[in-house]
Amino acid sequence: MRLLLLLFAALPGPFIEELAQGLVRELGLKVEVAGSAKVPLEAYDPSRRQYRAEAFLPLLSPWQKEPADMVLGITAVDLFVPRLHFVFGLADPGTHKAVISLARLDPRFYGRPPDPELLKIRTLKEAVHEVGHLLGLPHCQNPRCIMFFSNTLGDTDRKGPGFCPACRGKLTR
Repeated sequence: MRLLLLLFAALPGPFIEELAQGLVRELGLKVEVAGSAKVPLEAYDPSRRQYRAEAFLPLLSPWQKEPADMVLGITAVDLFVPRLHFVFGLADPGTHKAVISLARLDPRFYGRPPDPELLKIRTLKEAVHEVGHLLGLPHCQNPRCIMFFSNTLGDTDRKGPGFCPACRGKLTR
């Protein structure tokens, strides 16, 4: 099984390399950078000043070379789904596609100074979380588990980078 990363943002090479290494470490998958794509302008909702997260998922299909390939899109634009104010990411386990947004993970979004290390940690957590869904895991009730639903950035910061024993056990079955 392979995880392909598709960039909808210009991100520094070292940032992506560290993310890929973290995903290999946490998930034990082969990870490759598949390429880059443009943000779908038709996904923009001017009344919200955000992009519909689900609009990114179909754009990942051409990058799936094998049916078992998982594709994770990474964007810097702010994402939402209709029932929530925002999302850090969205996964469709049935198609093995997910997208994450760096927008609200970046301290600069909140008027704070840049913190590249914190952004890397948060990005890895959200990437592992969404790929966990692609691997069939639901949300977890353990607030320290990576599969805990992050309703706030505080939730993301509190949880660890990996799976709790129960979720790890589900992955190995």
